[in-house]
Amino acid sequence: MAERKFVLFILINMKSELVVDVQQEDVSIALLEDGRLVSLQKESRNIAYAVGDLYLAKVKKIMPGLNAAFLDVGYDKDAFLHYLDLGPQFSSYSRFINEAMADKKKVPNISKFKLDPDISKQGSIGEVIQPGQQLLVQIAKEPISSKGPRLTTEISFTGRYMVLMPFGDKISISQKIKSTEEKIRLRQLMSSIKPKGFSVIVRTSAENKRVAELNNEMRTLVKYWEESIAKMQRSQSPALIFEEESRMVSVIRDIFSPTFENIYVNEAEAFTQIQNYVGLIAPENKDIVKIYAKDTPIFDHFNITRQIKSSFGKTVSFKSGAYIIIEHTEALHVIDVNSGNRSKASNDQETNALDVNLKAADEIARQLRLRDMGGIIVIDFIDMNKAEHRQTLFDHMKEIMANDRARHNILPLSKFGLMQITRQRVRPALDITTTETCPSCFGKGEVQPSILFTDKLEEKLEYLVNSLKVKKFILYIHPYVEAYVKKGMFSLYGKWKRKFGRGFKVVPDEALAYLEYRVIDQSGKEIDLKEESDMSTSQSKNRVRIKNRDKEEN
Repeated sequence: MAERKFVLFILINMKSELVVDVQQEDVSIALLEDGRLVSLQKESRNIAYAVGDLYLAKVKKIMPGLNAAFLDVGYDKDAFLHYLDLGPQFSSYSRFINEAMADKKKVPNISKFKLDPDISKQGSIGEVIQPGQQLLVQIAKEPISSKGPRLTTEISFTGRYMVLMPFGDKISISQKIKSTEEKIRLRQLMSSIKPKGFSVIVRTSAENKRVAELNNEMRTLVKYWEESIAKMQRSQSPALIFEEESRMVSVIRDIFSPTFENIYVNEAEAFTQIQNYVGLIAPENKDIVKIYAKDTPIFDHFNITRQIKSSFGKTVSFKSGAYIIIEHTEALHVIDVNSGNRSKASNDQETNALDVNLKAADEIARQLRLRDMGGIIVIDFIDMNKAEHRQTLFDHMKEIMANDRARHNILPLSKFGLMQITRQRVRPALDITTTETCPSCFGKGEVQPSILFTDKLEEKLEYLVNSLKVKKFILYIHPYVEAYVKKGMFSLYGKWKRKFGRGFKVVPDEALAYLEYRVIDQSGKEIDLKEESDMSTSQSKNRVRIKNRDKEEN
């Protein structure tokens, strides 16, 4: 019991921080616990067909064998709608949508709308929808691999404290709220502020919140619904009807915790959005949002780039020389546990196997969150003969997976030593390539002399300053090259400063390959300096060799 209290004390005092890296194309959000990367989410800034978005779609074809339909939402592949994803209140929903589309000058009032009985769970989709019919649908799963998005007509609007669903009249309270008195308070409060015609799921974060805060969010979510219906009436399918104001804020909404000590953001606009959101939901924590204004890339500063490089490869090492190998298929993830040089660490093979398996379980739980792996995960642990050791491993995996927000199910080890896990999958697994394409030959197999790389950089600087007239910029290069450029009292960096002026900086970037570089101007935009000659050098050499070989053969 004493040991459990100690572990709980460590967890409570764990330092949690969010680091937000905003780039032109995407936003990366890293969750650190005591400086260790445990979660990484990457969102495109122009993402389409994201979970929660509403679309006006047209039914293209019915598939009785699948009891499903394919709909056109504007994506390359038709979207999939199963009968069970229609929701029990589909009759009410369908009648409401038909009335709204029939009279586009008037927005129906759902509070005065009479609800129909629930549809049968064993029904057929061909009985309730027809080809050509227009439906307001919500993305339930993003497009994955060759599959289009998965849809639902059971529409919901998610806030910080609650989830609002039209065509119902139920109030559900999160099971994580343990206090009976608080559950009664929230149920009574929701009954007084909830409009008729809506169901509400009260989230854990609503615990002990004031009525004014909950009422404000309720009004906001109802407004989203009303605006969506009004926009639907003005639109022709396929059309995007509703999306979150900021994908970045929606991600932070889902992972935000009052225990966060800091949230660092490297862009002013994103900083303002996040600070306003935190100020709205947790005013006392508004000051934890901080702007990062240093020249060093934000992920380098917090040692995240290095952790990404070491955590996203096919082989992932952890303590004591053991490692895991992760393989992906479209429907399955396979993880193999290997002891490495640990096999020589102990004469007791059974104890050694248990020790490696427990440490591997910790790393696997981290990898599932880090890569957002979903679907079926099969883990091949090191064989253990004792039943109590297999039970210990199973209990340990359940314990460390308890903090995983995604729905999951863990099965005990089979007689072959395999553990099966199913984990909720709503978007593609995050797959980051850790190998680097040679920036000198672009994967062709030959590189230019590395000693001449600084000569090339000097040419680029001269072109920037004298030809493009760009005076203020940052040149990012690999840390090893940066150390070489700045070494000594009479460094290359000093020479360049004297030659081209003091308006530019040379900054190390761990994300770059050894002979790679990039230039960011004063406004934060990247300047493309790659010339055709950079890419064609190795190709021209190859062509010369082929010609010479042809001459020799002739």
